[in-house]
Amino acid sequence: MAGQLAARTRALVSRLPLVRSRDALPVDVLPALRLGGKLTLPGDKSISHRALMLALLAEGETRITGAGDGEDVRSTAGIVTALGADVLRTRRPDRNVDYVVVSRGARRVRFAGDLWCGNSGTTMRLVAGILAGLDVNANLDGDASLERRPMSRVVEPLRAMGADIEAGQPDGTGGLAVTGPRPLRAIDWTTPVASAQVKSSILLAALAAQGTTVVRQPVPTRDHTERMLRARGVPVRSRVEADGSSTVELDGPATVRAVDQVVPGDPSAAAFWLVAGSIHPDAELRIRGVGVNPTRRAAIDLLRRMGASIEEDGVGAEGDGDGVGEPIADLVVRSAALEGIEVSPAETAAAIDEIPVLCLAATQARGRSVIRGAGELRHKESDRIAGIVDGLGRLGARITADGDDLVVDGPVRLCGGTVDSLGDHRLAMTFAVAGLVATDRTTIQDADSVGISYPGFFADLERIRS
Repeated sequence: MAGQLAARTRALVSRLPLVRSRDALPVDVLPALRLGGKLTLPGDKSISHRALMLALLAEGETRITGAGDGEDVRSTAGIVTALGADVLRTRRPDRNVDYVVVSRGARRVRFAGDLWCGNSGTTMRLVAGILAGLDVNANLDGDASLERRPMSRVVEPLRAMGADIEAGQPDGTGGLAVTGPRPLRAIDWTTPVASAQVKSSILLAALAAQGTTVVRQPVPTRDHTERMLRARGVPVRSRVEADGSSTVELDGPATVRAVDQVVPGDPSAAAFWLVAGSIHPDAELRIRGVGVNPTRRAAIDLLRRMGASIEEDGVGAEGDGDGVGEPIADLVVRSAALEGIEVSPAETAAAIDEIPVLCLAATQARGRSVIRGAGELRHKESDRIAGIVDGLGRLGARITADGDDLVVDGPVRLCGGTVDSLGDHRLAMTFAVAGLVATDRTTIQDADSVGISYPGFFADLERIRS
């Protein structure tokens, strides 16, 4: 029975068509004479995941407009379907998708079997929080990369809340098994590592817990979960403490209302084009409708500190203006002379997904850049510290790792060459952007990994180059 359900979940995901960047790998990127044009990005991956999950928990119909169509989001859509919601997916001309999700609500979820998370750590960690208080007997599995990622960081707080949850391996890797229903209790939890995924997993479990759950983190992390829960009628409070740490509180048990969601353009995807436009000597790009949430815009602010020319045009907000919508803007980036900077551990945490491409920016900046406290990058889709040092080094960069710090000396003229993305979408896109300014051909191995978050990346790259 479990095997049949696992096959059903995988089939649901596989039926969602994937636009691959190229039919054959590796991918070659040639230097560009000029970069120019307008770009519409994939819908924000973090918001797309959460919108689908909250639609499952809410009774009734939820419309999600402009969601990302990468493999990770499809893994979440497949799980929401397997857990009993009706999910209608419509592809848009801009390569994003609209979803209509009709659910009977959290209390009516019944499930026994396997759930396929693909390559998505967000899916596995957040769905574990959701399942902790539901009537399920579920195994959360993923591909080889996901099965190597640490899950004890969510297992420990969920167990403290009373959940019956186990990792597949003694070291906390290997997927997760969740058995319920179990009565959950509120906790006061301090996370040793700042992680929006851990915080969100606890908050989603807290929806079924009795009392006020408190999550404390050393620095604020992206707050999409808090905003989206408030918009759906859940009492959530958040604040930044005097020492810079963050505290979030949720009163449970709480019911999630069905609320339609507009998904802005993904700021992590925007970072690749912001760096491309900044480091290329003849570039002007307009990136439409980007989410500029204060907890997601660290890469924009760090690039500006380096001297990047980035304008925010038409700043507005999705939503009803009550503070729960996501601020959005068009971003215009032009060629600029960059200077090296030092990035603090708190800034690194805020820009953790963009650090690889910020390292590329640093290779073209005058002087030394130091990115401190980047150890969390070792636990992503790949060991991104090793991957970025090796990959950019092969292209001629002067970059080293000193413990959890990255040190980059610039500027250097990148020379092209063959690099391995390690199957990591953010490394593949970083090396592709490097290829636009290199002196010769850049060959990227395993480049179809961009489909995890940005299926149309290489098509966009070809469209803006000349």
